[in-house]
Amino acid sequence: MFKLDPRLEQDTIQLGDFSLSKVLLMNDARYPWVILVPRVVGLTEVFQLNNKQQVQLMNESNFVAEKLKALAQADKMNVAALGNIVSQLHIHHVARFTGDESWPAPVWGKGQVIQYDKAERDAVCQQLTQLFSDLLQDNDGIIL
Repeated sequence: MFKLDPRLEQDTIQLGDFSLSKVLLMNDARYPWVILVPRVVGLTEVFQLNNKQQVQLMNESNFVAEKLKALAQADKMNVAALGNIVSQLHIHHVARFTGDESWPAPVWGKGQVIQYDKAERDAVCQQLTQLFSDLLQDNDGIIL
């Protein structure tokens, strides 16, 4: 049975599920940052997915990157699967701006995390849920 890594569960806010992936918002208000986690047990690498799952993950990732870039009016989208600390396969989608505090370096390990306050978290979650509504499913696997 699929279980989200405890570190991902601690550091993110769950937005819902796509066909393959759990959709998470990184709880760091400094960056528009969405993470996809394929709901397949025991994965650490993209190549461990079967061909159909790889295509589905790419489609979901491209969808998130395109929608998030447009929403945030980002200068660049950083899309990466590192897994050096959390080995469970997960794909980061981080909207970047030439003036952000980490530019041009990666966001990992830079500065202090600023968690969303409740009002901001609720607003961002609602906005992203609406933005991703074409692919989001409810808990029964029904497309919303």
